[in-house]
Amino acid sequence: MKANSLILIALSVSLSPLSLPLYAHHGSAAYDTDKRVTIKGTVTRWLWSNPHCILQLDVTDASNQVVHWYAETENPTTITHLGLSQTSFKPGDEVTVTMITVKNGKPLGRIAEVVLPDGRKVKGIIPSAHPADSEDSHKE
Repeated sequence: MKANSLILIALSVSLSPLSLPLYAHHGSAAYDTDKRVTIKGTVTRWLWSNPHCILQLDVTDASNQVVHWYAETENPTTITHLGLSQTSFKPGDEVTVTMITVKNGKPLGRIAEVVLPDGRKVKGIIPSAHPADSEDSHKE
């Protein structure tokens, strides 16, 4: 029994460094966490999958060009608790999304809040460069 405990401890210690890349995956370095952008567009796809659900929408910019935006959020289990479901969005729905965008200017971001087609507002969970903000980013 003592040998099994030692093997389990040795295995745990040796595998723990492998979890660091998973933690880094959820960092906020790619996002401009101090700036929020609000866009209104037409849903083209709602991808309900792990590790993140993705809302794809077409937005007409100031020069009348259609820009294909990607707005990611948490996994299905987490966002179900926030009020979203697999049927929350359908292609053709008009939605308003407030998000933090990536620093490189691409049309990609993390949902901070979304206004659903029925008018309900749902808060997202966004990574934060300010740890105190990240815990409450989804609360009103």
